[in-house]
Amino acid sequence: MPEYKRKIGDRGQVTIPKELRDRRGIEGGDEIEFVEVNDEIILKPPTDEERLAEGYRKRAERSRELADEMEEASSEATGHLGDAPGWSE
Repeated sequence: MPEYKRKIGDRGQVTIPKELRDRRGIEGGDEIEFVEVNDEIILKPPTDEERLAEGYRKRAERSRELADEMEEASSEATGHLGDAPGWSE
């Protein structure tokens, strides 16, 4: 994981590296949460409804992809091995 160092300005301002902003979808004007945990300060982009919904959409799509893969693997195994004796649905 790359580390980034920045100097803090006289008024406490710091620039978040562009690579991190791009990866996290942070844009000018967005609000950031500052969370203090033990000896660290964690910056968190806010979780708005659209970002949350996008995360759920991606997870649902991945779940469908996995289900399709499992169905294909199950069908292939049944084709090679046949139905298990005594198996009933």
